[in-house]
Order: sequence, then C-alpha cells, then structure tokens
Amino acid sequence: MPVFSIIIPTYNSSKTIAVALESVLKQSFIDFEIIIVDGLSKDSTLDIIKSFRDERIKIYSEKDNGIYEAMNKGVDLAKDSWLFFMGSDDRFFTPHILEQIFNTDKKNNYDVIYGDVYSTRFNGRYDGEFTVEKILKKNICHQSIFFNKSIFNKIGYFNLKYKAHADWDHNMRWILSSTLNKVYFNCIIAEYADGGFSSINGDSLFDREKVLKYLIYGKKTISTSKRVQLLVKELKRTVLYDKSHFLKIVYNIPKVIFGV
Repeated sequence: MPVFSIIIPTYNSSKTIAVALESVLKQSFIDFEIIIVDGLSKDSTLDIIKSFRDERIKIYSEKDNGIYEAMNKGVDLAKDSWLFFMGSDDRFFTPHILEQIFNTDKKNNYDVIYGDVYSTRFNGRYDGEFTVEKILKKNICHQSIFFNKSIFNKIGYFNLKYKAHADWDHNMRWILSSTLNKVYFNCIIAEYADGGFSSINGDSLFDREKVLKYLIYGKKTISTSKRVQLLVKELKRTVLYDKSHFLKIVYNIPKVIFGV
C-alpha cells in the first residue's frame, strides 16, 4: 500500500503533464501512487502519460463535469491515507517534499498538513499559516495541502455546485472545524502554475454564499460576537438587492447563532 496518493486531474494537458509527472517521479521518497483522472482528453495527454511506463501510475479516463468531480473521483480511487491534489501544470518544488512530509512526526497526529506554494501569480511565496479570520479573505492553494483520506468522511467531498471555488469551500470546512487537527508546515510544497481554471474563472455562487457558509462552518470556532457582527453586516448587504439570499440568511440564523 502506498503512503501517498498523488491525484492529478487532466483534460487536454499534453503541453504540461510531462513536467508534473517528472516532478513526482523524481521524488526521493518513492512509496506513492499517481492517480490520473482524465476527462476524455482529445489530444496526446494519455499517450504521454503511458510513455512513462511506471506501474505506480494509474489512469482512469471517462467523462466528468470538471476538475472538482475529478478530484472527488480521485479520493475514492486512492488506496492509502495521505492525498495530494496536483494540477497537470504544477510541480513539486523540490525532489524531497514527500520525504519531508513522511518523516515529520506530525503526520500521525494530524488530519491536514499544509505549507506554501510558489507562483508568479503571487509574486513569489504564498501564503503562510492560515487562521480562522484569514480563510474568509484568502484561499489556501490545494497544491500546498496533504489530506488524510479520512477527512473526506468527516467533512465531505468538494461541493460540485461551486465551479471554481469548491476548494475554498472545502478549506473553510477543515480550517473552521473544532474537531480536526491541522498543522502548518513551514516550507514550499509546490510550484503553482498561474492560469488554472479557478485562477481565471470567477465563482459568483460561492461569492454570494461565502460569508453564510463561513458562519455556519465556524459556529464552534468563531466567537458569538463575531458571528453576530458578520451576520448583521451580511443582512444589510443583501436586503436591498438580493432578497432571496437575504431570506436564506434569515432562515439560517438559528444555525449560525445557536448551532441548531
């Protein structure tokens, strides 16, 4: 059984997939599997992947409804406990990342281990340790996160109704959880390529629901006064131009304030 399952969604990724695969296969720690979840690529993506001839690479190619459905499929296909989601145009920052994560004594005590990414999009390193307050304003790149597979049974999979920010929604769930153990690992995990789907596409539904989701997920980790403050602010923001969402917020007040 591998220690790490590296999940790589692909679709017409022939220009970049070789670099991503090479960065995994060059790792000094070799006890891993690579799960390719392909959305029926029409270019030479699959031929390039097959050319590596490494038995640790498993290919699953079928129609899907986007990157987050592919990532959810990867969770179900993964054979062991630690999962990492890599974009087909990303790469590990050094050949020793998996070894560093494996050798840390923290891995047996935590549900999530995360670090930083390096990207021209952020003019360098992004973005340090996250707090309850910070996750409302910024997202954590999934290329910097190692998940224990059990977390998906505890807080659910990526919500497919969010087309570009399902990862942000999922990150809020574990950051704001009072029962999950998470730790920041002070190193750069991956080089994140700008121009991915979430970086160039907005998500109006997530933007609309973000604060309400934040309040619901954080009912045990955000102070009551802070929840009330944000709730009132959100009610004022929506009452005049978004009455349906205003009513949704009103309906969820007991859940936000009292956790019921």
